[in-house]
Amino acid sequence: MEFVNLPRQPSAFISYLRVGRLLYYSLFLFILESWVYWIYLKAAFQKDNLWIQGFWIWCFLFSFVHIFLVLMDGWSRYQNYKRAKDQFFEYGFRKRIAANYIISKCQREAALVAASELGIEKKVAHYYKQHGVKWFHYIPYFMVKDPLFLLRKAFWSRTFLERSYTSKFNFKELQPKLTS
Repeated sequence: MEFVNLPRQPSAFISYLRVGRLLYYSLFLFILESWVYWIYLKAAFQKDNLWIQGFWIWCFLFSFVHIFLVLMDGWSRYQNYKRAKDQFFEYGFRKRIAANYIISKCQREAALVAASELGIEKKVAHYYKQHGVKWFHYIPYFMVKDPLFLLRKAFWSRTFLERSYTSKFNFKELQPKLTS
């Protein structure tokens, strides 16, 4: 194990927020957007124009459903974070481990948060930079390569329905043992 001086470990809640930081910004926007669309939808129901009512129903449902998709995506990224942290802790920085999380901005963020909590964030960030990942690469690479991604089971299971992962290590308990 190469982690002789394990950095101070944050609470699980703080890690959860760090992993889904970008997602939770968008969550706030979708909640705000849903509220605005709801106001317009209620006003549209006071009128008889079915087309306008349909438009506001579509807008409201689009943003409202995204609230739940963002929450599910955040939960899935937290599972990625726990798995990546265990893997990095067990094996140290390995290109194969970092490569598992390169596919999307949110997965890279999960791996980077895990790596930062173990003190190896620079190695993981350097690996991503070497592979052409830029700070503005928000759209997952699979979406660009496969326009029919919405029809793939792998998309739904990996993006929103990631299996629950129980960490093998209690890093809060390990920290004092490793630093003393």
